[in-house]
Amino acid sequence: MSSQKPIRIVVVDDHDVVRRGLAILIRAFDDLDLIGSAANGIEAIDLAEKLRPDVMLMDMIMPEMDGVEATRQIREKYPDIQVVALTSSRDEAQLQAILAAGAVSFLSKNTAIDDLVASIRAAHDLTLAAKPT
Repeated sequence: MSSQKPIRIVVVDDHDVVRRGLAILIRAFDDLDLIGSAANGIEAIDLAEKLRPDVMLMDMIMPEMDGVEATRQIREKYPDIQVVALTSSRDEAQLQAILAAGAVSFLSKNTAIDDLVASIRAAHDLTLAAKPT
C-alpha cells in the first residue's frame, strides 16, 4: 500500500510468546504497524485510550479481564477501534459473546498468516468505510 498510512495495531494476549510472535509477523508487512501490546483486558482498555489503534487483536481468555469484556468496553468508548478476536477455543457461546461485544471477526490461533493479515485489513476497511469523505 503506497501512500496510505500503515494500519496501527495493538496485540492483546496473556502469553508473551504469542504477543512476540504476532509482533514479528506484523513487522513483516509494510502496511501494518505494531504500536503496542497488552497482557490482559485492563491493559487493553488503557492502551485503546492512550494509543487509539485502528485494530486490536484480542485474545478471548485472559486473567483479570477477558477479551469479551475488554472488547465490549473498548467498542463502547472507541467505536472506531476494530477488534479481531483470537482464540484457541471453539466454544460456540464464547464466539457468539465476542461478536455480540463488538468484535468484527474471530480467528483460531492456528489460522494461516495470510488469513490473519486479510482479517486485519478487512477490519481496518470497515473503519475507513464508516468515515465521512
